[in-house]
Amino acid sequence: MKKIGKFITEHSLLIVIISLVLLIPAMIGFISTKTNYDILVYLPEDIETVQGQNILTDEFNLGAFSFVITDADSYNILQMEENIKKIDGVNQVISIADVTDTTIPINMLPDDVKDKLYKDDRTVIVVTFKTSTSEETTINAIRELRKTVDKSSHVSGMTAMVLDTMDLSNKEVVAYIIVAVVLCSIVLLLATDSYLVPVLLLGNIGVAILYNMGTNIIFGEISYITKAISAVLQLGVTTDFSIFLYHKYEQAKEENSDKKKAMQIAISETFKSVIGSSLTTIAGFLALCSMDLTLGKDIGLVMAKGVFFGLVCVLTLFPALLLALDKYIEKTKHKLLLPKFDKINSFSIKHYKVILIVLLLLMFPAYYRNQNVNVYYKLDKSLPATLPSSIANSELKEKFNIVSPEIVLIDKNISGNELSELTNKLKEVKGVDLVLAPNSITEFGIPTSMLPDDLVEIFENDKYQLIILNSTYEVASDELSTQIDEVNKIVKSYDKKAITAGEGPLTKDLTTIADHDFKMVNYTSIIIIFVIMLIVLKSAGLPIILVSAIEFAIFVNMSIAYYTGVELPFVASIVIGTIQLGSTKYLEERKKKNKFDAMKETLSKTSTSIIVSAFCFFAATFGVAMYSKIDMIASICNLLARGSIISMLVVILILPSLLLFFDKFIMKTTKNMKEGVLNEKN
Repeated sequence: MKKIGKFITEHSLLIVIISLVLLIPAMIGFISTKTNYDILVYLPEDIETVQGQNILTDEFNLGAFSFVITDADSYNILQMEENIKKIDGVNQVISIADVTDTTIPINMLPDDVKDKLYKDDRTVIVVTFKTSTSEETTINAIRELRKTVDKSSHVSGMTAMVLDTMDLSNKEVVAYIIVAVVLCSIVLLLATDSYLVPVLLLGNIGVAILYNMGTNIIFGEISYITKAISAVLQLGVTTDFSIFLYHKYEQAKEENSDKKKAMQIAISETFKSVIGSSLTTIAGFLALCSMDLTLGKDIGLVMAKGVFFGLVCVLTLFPALLLALDKYIEKTKHKLLLPKFDKINSFSIKHYKVILIVLLLLMFPAYYRNQNVNVYYKLDKSLPATLPSSIANSELKEKFNIVSPEIVLIDKNISGNELSELTNKLKEVKGVDLVLAPNSITEFGIPTSMLPDDLVEIFENDKYQLIILNSTYEVASDELSTQIDEVNKIVKSYDKKAITAGEGPLTKDLTTIADHDFKMVNYTSIIIIFVIMLIVLKSAGLPIILVSAIEFAIFVNMSIAYYTGVELPFVASIVIGTIQLGSTKYLEERKKKNKFDAMKETLSKTSTSIIVSAFCFFAATFGVAMYSKIDMIASICNLLARGSIISMLVVILILPSLLLFFDKFIMKTTKNMKEGVLNEKN
């Protein structure tokens, strides 16, 4: 690292120029990377519900559907339908007007069908699309559909929700960066002794963020959640690296008149101190790749890459900027406004046994309540109720009681009698208030020849016939989950290969897979982080203590959500646990001093960096949490903001107490610790 440090200091201007030139392809990659706004597409391709969705798309041209609610009269509805059919991506358009304006009197239709299509002068038009929910063609079709229908009409459906999520997210994402940068700048102005350093620090991290976002082009697309939070997370996670390097540089300048030599020392010291932290942070993110729900891979790879770019820029571009602009940094020096934390450091050392008692008292309720946090999976619950799709879905539910439509794909060769028997059983399932099958209307004496072709084509092809159910239960509810199990049991008794598809069944699979994934990721990340720390720290005992401290911080954070009655979106359960800087430094000092002096020296050198980086992370994430109208984003940032403060307290209070209490255990299980120091009296 010394050779690299020397090269950086000798060629600082070249490094700045190369870094700026590389921003050009990074910007091109950033602009070219697509964003996905549909969480359900991250379900594994091999599960039954996804296979069913693919069959609907490929063989029925029923990739997605929408309900248009309008108060137009029959004549205008038919005219509206003709206009809707002209929209690119639309497959079929059906309403009660298509049936009653032919030769079928409205009173011949079953009441349960009429109530789903017409009520209180409001009519439902069913629109199906050729491509799937989040395909660009479908999203553009929904945009055109909203323009085509009159102002009193509402457009509902999954794609409408995806479109609203996309528009709101795109509108907010720039503001996230601005809010995070402004609030971080305030913290850094208080924490550093120069007006220019915060600008250079944030500019350096900004370059790293652009590198990360630009290289996402290799994935083709990323989720809107990843796009929204990755920059803020990268800012928070890598700020402490930059602060640590600047403080090391300032300390080295006091002992070295040669600024280049001082920077070489700072680079070397920073690399040694943060390599363990960065590796464990990267490992924690990469552990998300083990999830069956590929959203974990999406977030994990982007964030792991972000930490890597952040570390590289901190060790190359940031030192180059500091050296190139050193004289301007000196000219913009100001009095350090942040107070010293000597009293906190002394308190944690003097009262370490009391702190451990408090830890024990908090551990059990924190662990227990961490297991009982309320989590929701209903995707539209994270969106404002004022969005067009939310308004449409509410009216569909309240007026027509259409809550969670399900589609059963069953063998075309099932006989008419068996199909009638099956539909009768499905009608008896609790929470199902409508069952439509190919034979449903003909049972009321209406021949197939009298039905519109569009309606007939919806229900069958040469392989499958469809049964459409309406559930009155909310998506992602326990009641719907039980209902889907019962529906599956019934339909599979007639056709073992039958599939129940739709938003409800997909969300049920999302719930099951995500619950399993997050538990496994937690165990996986603990094991990976433990192994990395074992190698980096050359200690068997210290990783146990560090991982325990991190897990305690996570337990406390999640349990607060329980005690405050906050229901979290399921994605917020991905908690970023990072290893702080203090532990490695403690081992270095412990080789030379007794445990109390070593801890005092360690805290004096690292507590400021830890506290400042924690407040930077808090400022960035809390600001976004307060600003964002998307609960999925706001909840994640709120959780991370609170987590940064909890982690800070754990690192400067609880971790020192654990290190002091288990000092002998650490010394005995750590390689190359001196016997003289080991046997000192405490």
